Formats: sequence, C-alpha cells, structure tokens
Amino acid sequence: MRSSNFLGGFAETNYGNMVETQHNYAAQTNLVEAASQIQQLLKQLEETNPTSTETERIIVAAKAADEIKNNPTLKARVIGALKSGGKEAFKEAVDNPLVNILIAIIEGWQEA
Repeated sequence: MRSSNFLGGFAETNYGNMVETQHNYAAQTNLVEAASQIQQLLKQLEETNPTSTETERIIVAAKAADEIKNNPTLKARVIGALKSGGKEAFKEAVDNPLVNILIAIIEGWQEA
C-alpha cells in the first residue's frame, strides 16, 4: 500500500477495504448464481432419470457433469465458485444430495 498524506493514509485504507468488500460480494454472487444453475440442472435431470440407487445417482451426476463440461461459461463459473466460496458453501447453496458426487467429478477435472 502506498502512503498518503491525506488524513494519514485514510483514503487508501478505505479504498482497500472497499475493493475487498466488492471482491467478496462478487465471489458470493458468483457462488449463488453457479449454485442456482447447478441446482436447476440436477432437478431437471432427476425429473427424467431414476435416482433410487447409488448407481443411478452417479449416472445423473455424470450427466450433469457432461452438461457443465460442454458449457465453458458454466464450467468456469462453477470452478470459480468452488475456488472462491469453498466446497462446503457450494454444497449448501446447491442443496441437493447429488452435489457431493458432482463436486468429486469437478475436483477431478481440476487435478487432471
């Protein structure tokens, strides 16, 4: 941080806090938007695919992962949301039991 003669650096300190607040708000907004899209996608897939067994749930999560992977904008948003908001916050925001499987798949993309 550069020093300032204006009120002992107050203006720069305030600016720094404002940028941090804006960044946190943007990260939270990204998390909410990405989670909403994923929740809608999972709900849509659950309506047209069975999810009674573990295998069926894995298949539905894999279908969701394919749709995310084939949509570069959504893929970047989801990965960004996971990085900035964290896995647990993303799970809570999606509020769907299939999200655990989906997150494991997405984490596999990041490691590859």
